[in-house]
Amino acid sequence: MTETSIHTGNQRRVTDTERKEETTEETEHEQVCPECSGDLVTEGSETICAECGLVVEEDNVDRGPEWRAFDAKEKDEKSRVGAPTTKMMHDEGLSTNIGWQDKDAYGNSLNSRQRQKMQRLRTWNERFRTRDSQERNLKQALGEIDRMASALGLPENVRETASVIYRRALEEDLLPGRSIEGVATSALYAAARQANTPRSIDEVANVSRIDDQEFKRTYRYIVRELGLEVQPADPESYVGRFASDLDISDEAERRARQLLQNAKEEGVHSGKSPVGLAAASVYAAPLLTNEQITQREVSEVADISEVTIRNRYKELLEAEGTITPA
Repeated sequence: MTETSIHTGNQRRVTDTERKEETTEETEHEQVCPECSGDLVTEGSETICAECGLVVEEDNVDRGPEWRAFDAKEKDEKSRVGAPTTKMMHDEGLSTNIGWQDKDAYGNSLNSRQRQKMQRLRTWNERFRTRDSQERNLKQALGEIDRMASALGLPENVRETASVIYRRALEEDLLPGRSIEGVATSALYAAARQANTPRSIDEVANVSRIDDQEFKRTYRYIVRELGLEVQPADPESYVGRFASDLDISDEAERRARQLLQNAKEEGVHSGKSPVGLAAASVYAAPLLTNEQITQREVSEVADISEVTIRNRYKELLEAEGTITPA
């Protein structure tokens, strides 16, 4: 038995040497079991022998997709390559983009003739990406949405939703008679409201390139024609941002939320501006927790007049039954 094992081991070493010397692709891919010379099969992350069940390798890298498909059609739908598509680009990210760097694959600078050639390619590529007026319209609007969202600090899901709203407005022919900037601003404002990360009308109007009246008129029109379900803004959704900008304590922020919750129970919030209520709560809460804050500071952060803050501030304290601090 010992001699047989030694003989088998020697024979195995000779086979390995021969395999290293062979260069043909077929021989390199031949796999046999080291114990019984049976065929090897891969199941999941393990390579086992089909004859004796010996586990030859384990924890192999699975190079297949992370999804499952049960028919050819589903496989084609889930199959993908490159970056995922997005509604934030007019071509959904499916077109080719030629970089502006005048360098080759090795990082070397191009000569003047090659630079001129690349510039012509960029020009033609840009023309092919926006072949008609609708695509040019969409490209300008989505760029405007991205600019305003960056200025307002809105997350990516809000930008994606705003892009979808604008595409719907474009498909239903709602743009004639209205500016691209107006519809884009309205779509972004509605998307922020739907995602529960609202911004006040004044904040959005400040980063927009249209006046307040056009913005409000276009927003009402878009919401009505598209049938968007936009709930009234919750005052508490503004508290976190105001508290962060004013650098008040966590205790004061919790107290501000409690003031708004009490106001809801008493019905004080009905008919009032949510931004004004949030600003008043952020002003009242630090005073109740013995922190120093002024109405001017809150007015500058919330973009609300000091008169509104004083009026809402008194209503919040009366709703809670708290004595107004000196």
